[in-house]
Amino acid sequence: MSAASESAFRTRTAYHAGLLGGFSMLAAAFLVMGNIATREAIEQRRAEDLLALLSQVVPAGIHDNDLLVDPITITEDDNAKVIIYRALQGTQVTGIAYEIVGQGYGGEIVLILAMDREGAILGTRVLSHAETPGLGDKIEASRSDWILDFNGRSLTNPPLERWGVKKDGGAFDQFTGATITPRSVVRAIKEGLELFRDHRETLLVSSVVHQAAVPNTGKQQMPEGKP
Repeated sequence: MSAASESAFRTRTAYHAGLLGGFSMLAAAFLVMGNIATREAIEQRRAEDLLALLSQVVPAGIHDNDLLVDPITITEDDNAKVIIYRALQGTQVTGIAYEIVGQGYGGEIVLILAMDREGAILGTRVLSHAETPGLGDKIEASRSDWILDFNGRSLTNPPLERWGVKKDGGAFDQFTGATITPRSVVRAIKEGLELFRDHRETLLVSSVVHQAAVPNTGKQQMPEGKP
């Protein structure tokens, strides 16, 4: 190949490489712009879906606040953080709700679990799962009433050793051909109840403890009943 031909080849190759790089950068820019443009809408939709489920498990009559406003966060022993949504009557905590996770047949099963001040379940619903349609999806309230059997349950109802599916000697039904899914949900709910038991004092403390200092006074709100 002559020097002129080699130079032209290299120029042509560099041109195509530059053109490809330019298109790649442009595509990446459009993706970033699209993500920024839709992020707020996605978060808004997620908040709406979460609030809809919270309204199913936290009775409207026990709170006068927006459940999504001013949640608190607790840190478990493994450093996992759990966001706690509180039902309030004034500053009094009347119930709490938070996400729990079980490992099902098809992957993670994410649920929302709500309890009253005594640790009795107000309700629980599935947020997301990848279980087998027609079998494992019976954990959804729209598919069966199986999930409703947890209403009113606690760590003493049934006794702790009975928190399992009947196949394992527990108190809860399993699904024909899909034992893994209900077993996972029962275990996740039991662990959720244990989280409440272990952090009960923090979860039920009056909401004024979590408020910021009172504006323009330089003083902080103190819990009710304390000087």
